[in-house]
Amino acid sequence: MHPFRKAVENRDVPALEALLAENVVFTSPVAFKPYEGKAITAAILRGVMRVFEDFAYVREIANPDGRDHALVFTASVNGKRIQGCDFLHFDEDGRIDDFTVMVRPLSAAQALAEAMGAQFDRIASEAAAGA
Repeated sequence: MHPFRKAVENRDVPALEALLAENVVFTSPVAFKPYEGKAITAAILRGVMRVFEDFAYVREIANPDGRDHALVFTASVNGKRIQGCDFLHFDEDGRIDDFTVMVRPLSAAQALAEAMGAQFDRIASEAAAGA
């Protein structure tokens, strides 16, 4: 099991944050523009952990050199079942420098956008404190 998956499944926020590169770029499934930097990415991930219910990874796919991983997951957001995938790229130091999330179906993506929108002030505050 990949350390990122283990950290998420154990809700181990310090371990999760330790895996993020300072220059990580996070591409959200519900925001047009990517977010840049460890502080905002960590705050977004904490927000996601607050809104996802019944979260579980169901498959882990890695390329042979170990620098790219795809982690397929299921969860619920405000009663909507969601399927998604975390696409992770790791830098030469083993930290995530590119993190892209895709989700389906559209109704669940909309529920996720609404739930994360309600978290926005807290996420912004946490990111500012972590910067």
